[in-house]
Amino acid sequence: MKLAKRLSAAALAVLMASAVSACGDTDSSSGGGSGDTESEALVTTQPGKELEDSQKEQLASLKEDDDLKIQSLDNKTIKWLAHYDINPGDGATKGPELELFEQKYDAKVEYVKTDWNGRYTKLATLVMANESPDFFPADDMDTFPKGAIKAMFQPIDDYVDLNSDLWKKSKDYCDQFMFNGKHYIAVIYPEPNLVCIYNTKTIEDNSLDDPAELFENDQWTWDKFQEMCKAFTDADNEKYGLDGYWYANAISQTSGKPLIGLKDGKIIHNIDDPDVAKAQEFMYNLEKDNVCFDRSSNNWNTRGSGQTGDGLGSYLTLFIPTGLWAIQGTPEAVKLCGDVEAGEIMFVPMPRNPSGDGTYYMGSRVHGYNICTGAPNPQGVAAYLDCCQVAYQKASNIGEEVLINDYKWNDKMLEMRKKCYELCAEHPVFDLQNGVSPELDAVMQDLSQATMITGGGATTWTEAVGTYKAKVEYLLKLSNDNVADKPTK
Repeated sequence: MKLAKRLSAAALAVLMASAVSACGDTDSSSGGGSGDTESEALVTTQPGKELEDSQKEQLASLKEDDDLKIQSLDNKTIKWLAHYDINPGDGATKGPELELFEQKYDAKVEYVKTDWNGRYTKLATLVMANESPDFFPADDMDTFPKGAIKAMFQPIDDYVDLNSDLWKKSKDYCDQFMFNGKHYIAVIYPEPNLVCIYNTKTIEDNSLDDPAELFENDQWTWDKFQEMCKAFTDADNEKYGLDGYWYANAISQTSGKPLIGLKDGKIIHNIDDPDVAKAQEFMYNLEKDNVCFDRSSNNWNTRGSGQTGDGLGSYLTLFIPTGLWAIQGTPEAVKLCGDVEAGEIMFVPMPRNPSGDGTYYMGSRVHGYNICTGAPNPQGVAAYLDCCQVAYQKASNIGEEVLINDYKWNDKMLEMRKKCYELCAEHPVFDLQNGVSPELDAVMQDLSQATMITGGGATTWTEAVGTYKAKVEYLLKLSNDNVADKPTK
């Protein structure tokens, strides 16, 4: 089936994830930093794991692919600024897109090192000093639109032909990241931001319905989710239905509406949208049912160590909404979630609104890139981006092999992953709340958690909107009205 083939190619993201450490266990909306100082400059990582010879041969056969329009590069180095390195280290497997780029152009990616908290400070410093890197990751959903507003990134339109056969499947997603009529993110593909992870042994031992079967039968709803959380929770025995850093955003996005989005080239909010209000009311009721682990009792960390997954493998937590990255690793790396080789780890989309339109809406993110303002080699970046698309579309089996052979995923996990990617492709919910400004980011962190904050501080959504709406609208107006034509910090 054509769609299934396209979705199976999304498994290539696994190789990217294995080569980086983009996600951490922090209370931010996306990942954590490496702890390195922002003053650190170019570094060389230790070599990672090479692809198998058969995989290299497969990619070599794509070097002359008709979709790779750029035939050669005068400048064979592109500079990558991020809190992780595209070049794999510490035994991680090289991504097929990087292998293809190196083979086709005899080129390399040079890593400009920074940490999570210092990314934008370093980017601004380099751009304003005319020492720009070439490209920057868009996966954390915090580059747009602020990178366009502050002129830290340049439009991709002069370098990427979105109307070509190679990019036509991604164009609709790229269109959602337009500002002043230009595209700012080269989207390779959309992917699930948050899924609902659980342990199958916990489900069986407590005689609960399997969420995967409920989803298959279109019975995976808010009501069923709440019923299961209440049935499982037993605070006296430290059992809780829900834990994690991101469940508030995960549930809110089942409304099908982002809290912050883009419309007609302007940044807008949906905080008083009726569908959002229904999701937030459901969230408030969950918190009042006391089914959530009280993070206020653990220094605002999740259960135990604060690492994502803690509680699932010990059968004390029922659900943890988080990214697929949490279970895309070796059996040893994901053991907090359970024994993957014994079939304990499973996941589903977040449940749907039982009185909604019947759609399972997925909070979504992109796998994509921004081209930096003043990039010394944008043509090299364009060549790399084309390699990403060719590898994604024509070498999907490589990612699947990593999931099966290295990460020990079973058929049920693989099939559910395809379904989650399908939902993202059909109904992506891109929330830009972390991509406008640091000031809005701080306000939205408080607002987005208002109905589910543990420790007795939860408020109704009506109260929360009354408190924060004026602040949100002021900050959005400030951003909409102050678009820079030169790079600014």
